[in-house]
Amino acid sequence: MEILRIDKISLNLGGRQILKDLSLCVKEGTIHSILGSNAAGKSSLAYVIMGCCDYLPQEGRIYFRGEDITSFPLSKRAKMGLTLAWQEPARFEGLTVRDYIEVGMKKKDDALIKQALHEVLLEPKDYLDREVGKSLSGGERKRIELAAVFAMKPKLAILDEPDSGIDILALDNIIKMIKALKKQGTTVLLITHREEVSEIADITSLMCSGTIVNEGKSREVGKYFKEKCIPCPTKVFPSQKDIRIKE
Repeated sequence: MEILRIDKISLNLGGRQILKDLSLCVKEGTIHSILGSNAAGKSSLAYVIMGCCDYLPQEGRIYFRGEDITSFPLSKRAKMGLTLAWQEPARFEGLTVRDYIEVGMKKKDDALIKQALHEVLLEPKDYLDREVGKSLSGGERKRIELAAVFAMKPKLAILDEPDSGIDILALDNIIKMIKALKKQGTTVLLITHREEVSEIADITSLMCSGTIVNEGKSREVGKYFKEKCIPCPTKVFPSQKDIRIKE
């Protein structure tokens, strides 16, 4: 059963086409990755799905659990069970980790907050009363953001992986959290530029120049991306006749 369907959306910003004739179907209960190089339009796709300001597509429709949400504001989409972990985790000076995680929860549950921190390998007693600010590293803030997503228990979590600032240990913890989200029943749409990260997904869609160019088994798509897309000097996807990705 599909939880998200995108039907031929196009997005223009500042006179430039960012997304074009893009279609995508995400099945409920899966990890679905969107893989592509920088500037492929991956983050813009995430913002369109979430309904962020200025990211209303000029063409196409977006369906969430069978309902057309194309014109819905971000707040309404969030209430329906959609959430987005930003590419760059935010700072909130003066707001404690406990309060930050609790904001998106349906009801106060201290045990769940602690469990969420444990899921990202952060010791609750060391972090609950700390501010989500400059005293935390980018990796720590990203892990806390994911803990908040876990505690929120959304129906669909869009995770936009940072381009930089995440070390191998933090990345390993992020991967573990993604698997934990799936285990608790959350569908995950993972936005990434790393083929090794996309391999944890059940299915991967390859994105270039604002559209989905192919999708299939994550390992096969990742191999193609590594061999063909990364070295591509023009950042323009080669002819479709060159694609040999197994379904």
